[in-house]
Amino acid sequence: MMKYCFGVDVGGTTVKLGLFTVEGELLDKWEIKTYTENEGERILPDVAEAIKGKIAEKLLKAEEICGIGVGVPAPVDKNGAIERAANVGWMAKEIKKELEELTGFPCVIGNDANVAALGEMWKGGGEGYLDVVLLTLGTGVGGGIIINGEIAPSHRGVGGELGHITVNPDEEATCNCGNHGCLEQYASATGVVRIANKLLAASKEESSLRTLETVTAKDVFDAAKAGDHLAVEAVEVLGKYLGLVVANVALTVDPDVFVIGGGVSKAGQVLIDVITKYYHKFAKIIGDNKAKVVLAKLGNDAGIYGAARMVLK
Repeated sequence: MMKYCFGVDVGGTTVKLGLFTVEGELLDKWEIKTYTENEGERILPDVAEAIKGKIAEKLLKAEEICGIGVGVPAPVDKNGAIERAANVGWMAKEIKKELEELTGFPCVIGNDANVAALGEMWKGGGEGYLDVVLLTLGTGVGGGIIINGEIAPSHRGVGGELGHITVNPDEEATCNCGNHGCLEQYASATGVVRIANKLLAASKEESSLRTLETVTAKDVFDAAKAGDHLAVEAVEVLGKYLGLVVANVALTVDPDVFVIGGGVSKAGQVLIDVITKYYHKFAKIIGDNKAKVVLAKLGNDAGIYGAARMVLK
């Protein structure tokens, strides 16, 4: 009898869902709107309804379903519960208990960044390795740590918050978390732009970026690839702080590979090269056998892959 599982990635705008075989083949994927009104009361019932609808559509039997994995944007305790998930409206919620009652299937719940890391380990940039660290560079900077094929334990749910490692204690601007000098202030999409704008303001050097009404992270990388000196300098600053964090994490958990994902990673090899350069500079004690730094492969599907993988461990 063929066995199946579902992977669910709960986001602030949409919930992504995937139907998988237990071997990791994605058979179908789809999205539903995330209704955050009234403390997100509709989200789990909508997920349950979507899963039941897919089971009926595919003519699956209940005994063929191994379970449902769910990634959520919040720290998750060992009982599959959260204290709060602001961007989906949830306050304290027993997600595992509620979804199991709604669906009748066993459920496993995890933090979305850690779950995405698990997905990249299973079928993405980290495939073939069991010790993987994911850094997602998007609107913010997230992280996930996989040790021996499992999400690293985190007693308070903050393990893997790599975006809030302090890289510049002299920074005067405030991070979203309230701290000063977090990696997120430099390596997020807004962080890249902030670096470039500071360099533009501090210099009269010619730059193609000066001709743009609004500078984006993509603009900075495109200009750097074209040889724009100021843009190259901005990418070097970004790479220095990312390389510093990668080196420190390598010296702490010693993974096989660092996987770089999120929208900023679309810059491609130029980003990998500058991270690797500074990682090697700051982690000389490791010698020549350093972990690889590679691009993520699953994109927006990393969460559903990782969620499904949690069911199958």
